[in-house]
Order: sequence, then structure tokens, then C-alpha cells
Amino acid sequence: MSFTPPPLDPSLLRKGVAGKLNDSYPVAGAVPGDSVDPAYRAKATEAAVKFESFFIGDMLHKMRDATRALAADDSPTKDRINDDMLDMADNLVADQLAGKRAFGVADAILRQLLPQQAPPAATAPAVAGTQNFSATLNSAK
Repeated sequence: MSFTPPPLDPSLLRKGVAGKLNDSYPVAGAVPGDSVDPAYRAKATEAAVKFESFFIGDMLHKMRDATRALAADDSPTKDRINDDMLDMADNLVADQLAGKRAFGVADAILRQLLPQQAPPAATAPAVAGTQNFSATLNSAK
């Protein structure tokens, strides 16, 4: 029994450059009634995604350092011969994950930097009805 992998579609591959994000992260467009300057929105989005990339990259570096510190003396992970390449690979992975906003750090930063849009009127009463838990719990006594 042999396994033959499916052919690889080259159009799915994207080249990355360490330290430079691909322009794959979405920038939220202007919506009616939005008072935020589109240039500010684009710069804030880029900065948030770059910070998420830095955060993920630093986490990957710390995980690799911890693995090296806990490894046995004769373990291949103790060898520091390919550290430069591993650091570059970690940065490329971090850039790709941040571009997809995999961890949500950029979204959290943008929620702080950009004003919130009003929620649709249809969902506002449903959310308001679930907010008062203590009143329903105390009335059951």
C-alpha cells in the first residue's frame, strides 16, 4: 500500500520575505457614516498586523528557546547551527499568521484605535435581554 500525495497547485504558494508582511491582510473599508480617515484606518491596520506578527514571532522564539533549554544534552535541538534559518522561518510563519489575523491581536488593537460602529437595531434588544443575569438568578429564590 503506497500513498501518493495530490499534485501541488503552485498558485496556492505565496513567497514571503522575512520581516516584510505580505499585503494579504484585509483593511476594513469605509462604511456609510464612518468618520475615520481611510489613510488612518490603513495605517492603523498595518501597524496592528505588524504588532501581531511581532507578538507571534516572539512567542515562537521563546518556545524554541524553552525547547532548547529543556532538551537533553545529546538532543539535536540543542545544536544552534541553524538558528539563523529557524529564526527566519519563525518570522515568516508569524507574518503569515498575522496576515490572516489568526490570533486576533490585531483585531483587538483595532477595536481600541478605531471607533465602534453602532450595532444593527435587530440585535440590540437581544443582547440587552441577556445582560442582566443577576436579576434572573435572584428572582428564582
